Amino acid sequence: MFENLSERLERSFKILKGEGRITEINVAETLKDVRRALLEADVNYKTAKTFTDEVKQKALGQNVLTAVKPGQMLVKIVHDELATLMGGEAVDLNLSGRPSVILMSGLQGSGKTTFSGKLALMLKNKRGKKVLLVACDVYRPAAIEQLTVLGEQIGVPVFKNEEEKNPVKIAMAAVEHAKTMGYDVVIVDTAGRLAVDEQMMNEIAELKTTLQPQETLFVVDSMTGQDAVNTAKEFNDRIDFDGVVLTKLDGDARGGVALSIRSVVNKPIKFIGTGEKMEAIDLFHPTRMADRILGMGDVVSLVERAQEQYDEEEARRISKKLAKNQFDFDDFMSQIQQVKKMGNIKDLMGMIPGMSKALKDVEIGDDAFKSIEAIIHSMTPQERKNPSLLNGSRKNRIAKGSGTSVAEVNRLIKQFETISKTMRMVQQGKFGRRR
Repeated sequence: MFENLSERLERSFKILKGEGRITEINVAETLKDVRRALLEADVNYKTAKTFTDEVKQKALGQNVLTAVKPGQMLVKIVHDELATLMGGEAVDLNLSGRPSVILMSGLQGSGKTTFSGKLALMLKNKRGKKVLLVACDVYRPAAIEQLTVLGEQIGVPVFKNEEEKNPVKIAMAAVEHAKTMGYDVVIVDTAGRLAVDEQMMNEIAELKTTLQPQETLFVVDSMTGQDAVNTAKEFNDRIDFDGVVLTKLDGDARGGVALSIRSVVNKPIKFIGTGEKMEAIDLFHPTRMADRILGMGDVVSLVERAQEQYDEEEARRISKKLAKNQFDFDDFMSQIQQVKKMGNIKDLMGMIPGMSKALKDVEIGDDAFKSIEAIIHSMTPQERKNPSLLNGSRKNRIAKGSGTSVAEVNRLIKQFETISKTMRMVQQGKFGRRR
């Protein structure tokens, strides 16, 4: 996401390259291109115009320091305004209730049920909350079963009553059950509805009035573009939700929803879905998103994801093996599994400054490690423990067993040796030392 917008903005800033100072003429030309880039990204027209007007006003009021080029100054102003446009600061959930009730709302197919599971897993694992999921979609075939399967997958119980067809009664019974059983958070998954369906809109309004939830979240598929912003406004007019959840941000969305929705409904984006895995959920940070849009990466989020998957005991075990020069292919495989848990590889690489542009036309799927894993699995336990055993005939057998070539096996062994050596040097404090 945002790749096309990032590229267009970069081209826009080049108009100022080589200019000695910011003038009304050159900044107007640049911002005309910026506005066009925003509109192509499906940003609301009024939002795009207001945004560029704000940037122009601030740019013309700046005294550009001799050490700062006009283009750099404009990038800084655009960055700050982008962050402000998306809300400025991250806004977390209100979990003040006993239990805290979170009501999910949104269109059909927006990903509410999957996101409910992701949110439940995050609250359980990262916040230490006792969570109850509630199946209140009594209309969509298999909706209750889908939530039940998700609940089993993440180890969170699901409250359901397949005989009852009134979502309000199911939700009320679930809250009473949660109070009795000492649950901290109740997440109510509701049916997808259209804003034009008066009966369904009345139902979600009744659910909110009856439950008095601490949080009402509007879940929107970021792939639907400007239509999603218009729908959000209609929902907000009816139920006055507390925050927005953007799903499918890892897809080919142009980014207009993230940039427009806050200014249109004046409600914060609270969470984003960044992939299909149940762990693929992030608190929305406007400043970090502005960094990514302008190709500056998002190292903070990358480090946070790494810390979430950091296993102290495993790190100590690997450290000891490195010290004894015993790092093997089993250890290498365990490190690959840790990286895979962090999320989509291309998404992770895009968080590194400058990498987003470099990877623009490179396809890196979730199966990026498939051939590596196949090669390692084709080794015997002895070969994985002692890579020095890997002679020509063994490599040939491994290549056939993994459906790869001997060249690929040799390449992996070379990569393994390089990584092992680098990790050992880092541990010994020799990496980067001057001789």
